[in-house]
Amino acid sequence: MKKITLKSLAIIPAMFFTTCFTTLSAQSVFQSQVMNISLTGTSSIHDWEMKAANGKSEATFVVDANGNVSSLSRLSFTLPAKSLKSKHTMMDNNTYKALNTSKNPNIIFVLTSATVSPKGANNYLLNCVGKLTIAGTTKETDLVATGKYNPADKSFTINGVKKMKMTDYNVKPPTVMMGTIKTGNDISIAYNLKFIK
Repeated sequence: MKKITLKSLAIIPAMFFTTCFTTLSAQSVFQSQVMNISLTGTSSIHDWEMKAANGKSEATFVVDANGNVSSLSRLSFTLPAKSLKSKHTMMDNNTYKALNTSKNPNIIFVLTSATVSPKGANNYLLNCVGKLTIAGTTKETDLVATGKYNPADKSFTINGVKKMKMTDYNVKPPTVMMGTIKTGNDISIAYNLKFIK
C-alpha cells in the first residue's frame, strides 16, 4: 500500500484553490467591434477635428463568474494614420506629410502595465501605461480611461482622452497656404473602443 505523506496531503488544498480560482476567474480575449478616434486641435484661424473608425484593437481581461473585471493584462491597438479624415483634403494631405505616413503608416499602442479599479455598477477606472508610436517615434505614455462591462453580451467599452504635443513625437505642426495658416502644437485624442469576446 502506497504511503501517504504530509507533503502529499499539502498538495490537495493547493489543487483545490487553484481549481476554484481557474473556474471563477478566467482570462478572456476581447476583439474591438467599434473603434472611434477623434483628433482635435487648434489653428491660427479655427479649431479642427479629424476622425477615424477603422483601426483594430485587442484586449485581455480577467473576468470572474459574476461578471466582475479584476485586471487587464494585454491591450494593443493599431490605427492606420491615413484613416484620419477631416472635412478638408488639403489638411488631410498636410497631416499625412507631417506624420510621414509613407514610412510610418500606423499609429500603435502596446500596453506594458495596467490597474483596474471598480467604480460600481460594472464601471471601472483603467490606469494604463504603454508604448505609443506616432510617426516612427515610440515613447512610454499613460492612458487613463473609464470602462464599462456589460454582462448581457459580454462586451467591454473603454472611453478616454489623451492630451499631448505633436512635437513630443517629433511631428512638426502642419501649415497650409505657404505657412499663412498654422496648426497649434497641442492636440487631444479622444477614443471610444467597444470590445466583444
